[in-house]
Amino acid sequence: MSLGKVIRKYRKIRNMTQEEMAGRLGVTAPAVNKWENENSYPDITLLAPIARLLGISLDTLLSFREELTMEEINGIIREADLKLKEQSYEEAFQWAKKKLEQYPNCEQLILNIAVIFDAQRIVQDIPKEAEYDEYFCSLYTRILNSTDEANRIRAADALVGFYMRKKQYDKAEKYLEYFSIQNPERKRKQAQIYAETGKIKEAYKAYEELLFTDFQRTSMELHGMYMLAIQENDRKRAHMLVDKQKELAKCFEMGKYYEVSNGLDLALLEKDADSVIDLVEEVLSCVEQIGEFRKSPLYEHMEFKEVREEFIAEMKENLLKCFRDEESYGFLKDDERWQRLLMKWR
Repeated sequence: MSLGKVIRKYRKIRNMTQEEMAGRLGVTAPAVNKWENENSYPDITLLAPIARLLGISLDTLLSFREELTMEEINGIIREADLKLKEQSYEEAFQWAKKKLEQYPNCEQLILNIAVIFDAQRIVQDIPKEAEYDEYFCSLYTRILNSTDEANRIRAADALVGFYMRKKQYDKAEKYLEYFSIQNPERKRKQAQIYAETGKIKEAYKAYEELLFTDFQRTSMELHGMYMLAIQENDRKRAHMLVDKQKELAKCFEMGKYYEVSNGLDLALLEKDADSVIDLVEEVLSCVEQIGEFRKSPLYEHMEFKEVREEFIAEMKENLLKCFRDEESYGFLKDDERWQRLLMKWR
């Protein structure tokens, strides 16, 4: 938006006529009219009074807070790609630099331009490539102050990658602080830094912790989908999702308990006596191995608490109490296999 359009926009927002504005600034109404029609510009000494009168900052008055639509941003990005293909890197860079000077507060544009031109330096042999370092780092650093968390993380991610390429791992680690503790990318990048700096055990541990967390997260997501399938009475999908949970537990070497326990709910829902009895037998048989994943080579660098015998005994007792619940398992009360099973585990 041009200076004249900004003046007109905010003058109207404040319900002020050109004559009123001119009177307060000590200029003529035709002068204000010329500003708004872009036939002339206000004297530099009037910029601050105009901004105060309109209740806006100088940045806004001078269009420094121009908001671009994603369509406009994408158009500029496409133009940047084209210039990188058709012109020298330096020529395209100077064009991009001027473009950002026009929209210095458009974070999406800054990030996209910086990432595109920074990435080009990785895949292309650029003369005096290091001379551009300071500029791109300044762009990313500026976005670190953004109120948009996604933009902050993206900028921090670019800086981590930049300093890792430079093998300046202390600086790379510094920018990991912009990632929340819950963000797995923080730990993943930390693992990469550990690996690059010879801290192999620490790198293994970080990756293993990510793997263990991925199992828990994916298992919950599959269970959520399973509950939706049950809600829609889609038994075929429910069986598929139970099978996936079993495969997941097996892939992540979580142990037999986690492989078999997920199917019990569906078998019970369908009152499939044979499946319920078989699954209950398996669940009770492998309760003591519930911490079997602790022995898996996938997690050998992680530290787990010992599974106490008291915990196992209490868990087994709670399971038996659950299996004796008439409301859920009453349909099995006359089944001889079921009675023998309960007697066996009593």
